Amino acid sequence: MHNDPASGPSEPVLGSLGRTHENRPGLPRGRSSLSSEEVGSAQRDRLVRAMIAATAEQGYPAVMIADVVRRARVSRKAFYAHFADKQACFLAAADLGVALMFRRVAEAVAAVGQAPEPLAPLRAGLGAYLRFLAGEPEFARVFLVEGLAAGPAALERFAAAHRRFAELTRRWYEAARTDHPDWAEAPDAAYTAVIGALHELVAVEVRARRTAALPELEGTVLRVHRALLMGWPGGAPDREG
Repeated sequence: MHNDPASGPSEPVLGSLGRTHENRPGLPRGRSSLSSEEVGSAQRDRLVRAMIAATAEQGYPAVMIADVVRRARVSRKAFYAHFADKQACFLAAADLGVALMFRRVAEAVAAVGQAPEPLAPLRAGLGAYLRFLAGEPEFARVFLVEGLAAGPAALERFAAAHRRFAELTRRWYEAARTDHPDWAEAPDAAYTAVIGALHELVAVEVRARRTAALPELEGTVLRVHRALLMGWPGGAPDREG
């Protein structure tokens, strides 16, 4: 998998995307050492994490704004100061998780550097993706299961993430083929297929609430990539006809 310099929202520690403040103190009211900007940033951060946790537990259709503000320990007024509605909060939460996910993948691939073994960047990227989701089980469920019910805008967010994975895979494979011209030329359909297979293999585990075991899939998904890309018959066209 090719390196993809990541940028995006501030980075939480691993395992924190679904961590809420439901049983913790609320933000200070009135005069405090925090500026209004700091309070606003903290409120927004609490709300997006609360949305991830609530969606993972209840499913998007069942989540109410009351559930989110309760978990975040902020007021309904504060919610509407940051988001127009439930979906806007969900999309912000999805953006946070996706940005962090791609950052982890990029860091893992960069750490490999110019490895002599052509599969090393792919293995590093896939392993980082699986470990990230295993460490963020609430976001994994939002990304792969519950978010599918969050409307067209959310579906496009997740489809864009899949396209981005496909493009990273394409960059890695085409770079590797310069040193391995015997590898088959893979058409667009091959990249779509390999990311679809990766998605479903991971989603099966997440739906079964076996997210912690996702890193065990690394060997399987690596073999799927090799079979679908290197084994594509003769650089066949995307469509028959």
